[in-house]
Amino acid sequence: MKEIFTDVRTRMNKAIEALENSLSVLRTGRANPGMLKKIVVDYYGSTVPLDQVATITTPDPRTLLITPWDRKAIGPIEKAIRDSDLGFNPNNKGEAVFINIPMLNEERRKELVKTAKTYAEDAKIAVRNLRREAITEVDKQKKTVGEDEVKRAETEVQKMTDEFIKKVDETVARKEQEILG
Repeated sequence: MKEIFTDVRTRMNKAIEALENSLSVLRTGRANPGMLKKIVVDYYGSTVPLDQVATITTPDPRTLLITPWDRKAIGPIEKAIRDSDLGFNPNNKGEAVFINIPMLNEERRKELVKTAKTYAEDAKIAVRNLRREAITEVDKQKKTVGEDEVKRAETEVQKMTDEFIKKVDETVARKEQEILG
């Protein structure tokens, strides 16, 4: 039974990590290199993550500076940023690309909070699916262990599920504060 608990806990932790990863891309009004995590650049015929063709820095809280390792990549980087759903307008300065992060208006903040809540719901669904799988595994063990042991294990899985659902809620609440902040 212990290996079931360990496996479920590990997989639930991965669901939280995936949530945090998704939330890190959402804008909060401050420049953050993580905002460009999901951008892929068409570079010499193949799609490559932006951070593999350039360095992304924040010279100040409202600016992102993208310095490509190959100057020929500036055009594709600009295009990838413009085509993304982030709403950024990159400025080509010859050697690098600058992005000024505009202030978020109230409507955009509300949209971002909705998106964050959608990511949270996806994480909760993943945690609940893991609970269901674990309980199925525990039920399979009914023949080898007693009924009381199965009930204890199911209770333990439910406690674990509640713990991770609470972590999801806390993580999203923090992000919501950042966005509305």
